[in-house]
Amino acid sequence: MAEVINMPRLSDTMEEGTLAKWFKKVGDSVKEGEILAEIETDKATMEFESFYDGVLLHIGIDEGSTAPVDSIIAIIGTEGEDITDLVKTDKPEIKVEVKEDPKVQVKEDPKVEVKEEPKVQVKEEPKVQVKEESKPYFTSNDSLDRVLISPLARKLANEKGIDISSIKGSGDNGRIIKRDIDSYKPSNYTQFLSPKPHLTESSDEIQNSTMRKAIAKRLSDSKFSAPHYYLNIELEMDNIISFREQFINTQNVKISFNDIIAKAVSLSLAKHPKVNSRWYDDKTVFYNHVHLGVAVAVEDGLIVPVVKFANSKDLPEINAEIKDFAIRAKNKKLTPAEIEGSTFTISNLGMFGIESFTSIINQPNSAILSIGAIVQKPIVKSGEIIVGNTMKLTLACDHRTVDGATGSMFLKTLKEFIENPVSILI
Repeated sequence: MAEVINMPRLSDTMEEGTLAKWFKKVGDSVKEGEILAEIETDKATMEFESFYDGVLLHIGIDEGSTAPVDSIIAIIGTEGEDITDLVKTDKPEIKVEVKEDPKVQVKEDPKVEVKEEPKVQVKEEPKVQVKEESKPYFTSNDSLDRVLISPLARKLANEKGIDISSIKGSGDNGRIIKRDIDSYKPSNYTQFLSPKPHLTESSDEIQNSTMRKAIAKRLSDSKFSAPHYYLNIELEMDNIISFREQFINTQNVKISFNDIIAKAVSLSLAKHPKVNSRWYDDKTVFYNHVHLGVAVAVEDGLIVPVVKFANSKDLPEINAEIKDFAIRAKNKKLTPAEIEGSTFTISNLGMFGIESFTSIINQPNSAILSIGAIVQKPIVKSGEIIVGNTMKLTLACDHRTVDGATGSMFLKTLKEFIENPVSILI
């Protein structure tokens, strides 16, 4: 018996999917667990496995096309099986019965004689022509060497630094007037306007992917529905630099600064559940566990895999998980369960040299932390100026759930963990 395969709902926000690639064609045999197609959702591009054995009898959507969730994308059955009825259900004919409106007889109203009001003639006022003052002005007292120019034109020429002796007047008797000054171009003007023959205008155009459109919609919804505000702090990083070197040497695990910050954030969130929260129209949920979303850049935009129970994991576990997520995100191998359920998100652009930035909250989370680059600069310590390392953090908060004092207390706790990183291990 033929089995119908519908467009799956691969994420909680997915409404439609794009068939990025077919790995099988009509007539090919298919085994259960075999990769049938690659589907692009609003969050990622994922491989879709077949749940049945048989032959691919029908493909309901072409590569690059988009279809809503639950629409038929394929039919698998036995070779030669009649699937006509199943295919018809995919494209039902819709009959629309059009009823004629009953004819309505309209009685004509008796004619009413309307008298025209007498026309009132309005005399137009004669147009007044304003001629530019024709009184000549001579720029030199020498009657043998004089230039005929109007006072207004002379004033404009002085303001623009124009040599009037090089201008040919267009007024009466060759008099220079305002339009001559306005249209004056120096003799070398044209050389700057000559186009470069090797330059041509060009552009490229691509269709927005399902992921790109979903990112645009979700970020717009977040920015315009959640009242964002931002808190900034600058941290001393000398201790964490030494801590990382010692940890790598003793544990033989090459952790990153991002791993240490992720752990510090998770421990801070456990102490401040009001920041580790979600806003809903009828309630606010405060989480005691920490599911930390880590923003990862991919070709089509941004994806946020989630480190579940991050506050209960040690640094090597967090390092391994984030590294694995980053690799599989770029190869489009993440599962829906791995990119859902975050309670807080971090975004790190420090690796690109960005010192500070603000992020848009990844709803329904209440906050997101932006992590900048570690910068070496002069700092004041114990009343003396020394060379030190600093880093800037920016916390974007949803004011509906996180008040200023609440966000500030969270950052204070985070600062203590990062500037005294040994406390992370306790």
